[in-house]
Amino acid sequence: MTDLQIGNNLRRSRFSHDEMTQAKLAEIVGVTRQTIVALETGRYAPSLELAMKLAAAFACSVDELFFWKDTESGHAAGQARTEKEI
Repeated sequence: MTDLQIGNNLRRSRFSHDEMTQAKLAEIVGVTRQTIVALETGRYAPSLELAMKLAAAFACSVDELFFWKDTESGHAAGQARTEKEI
């Protein structure tokens, strides 16, 4: 099974919001705790609606919570690269 190319900051965001539990976040956005686990471990990519609900739960934008991973160079997509890397 290949890893998704979408990374996220869900775990970090939960801990920076009073160490919110996976169960509490699941309750807030209307999914199961298992869905939150699958998102955090990269086994599941959220629908646009769920991504927006998660971002709203943390009062941030979707792109602050989710990002493209560049699997070839090990950098997150959108990061500045030097001319040598391009």
